[in-house]
Amino acid sequence: MRRKLSDLEIQRALGNLSGWSRRGDVLVKTFSFQKFLDGIEFVDEVAGVAERMNHHPDIDIRYTKVTLTLSTHDAGGITQSDLDLAGAIESLGD
Repeated sequence: MRRKLSDLEIQRALGNLSGWSRRGDVLVKTFSFQKFLDGIEFVDEVAGVAERMNHHPDIDIRYTKVTLTLSTHDAGGITQSDLDLAGAIESLGD
């Protein structure tokens, strides 16, 4: 089982993850797009990354906004896997 990170570990990591924030035991970021289909294409890219990493976000699609929520349910909070996935998502389009 993955280890739940300390508050300090999470705060330090968030300094390198632009736009991500902590809400209790989850990491959250909302992405905005010009068109609905741009957001859907982004979700498809995120799905591919998540599948390769075997760690899957909760995804909420609201027209041109996509909100991703990351948490490791079996650990009861945020783990290194969540930070790694957030970093990989940030690298999309680079």
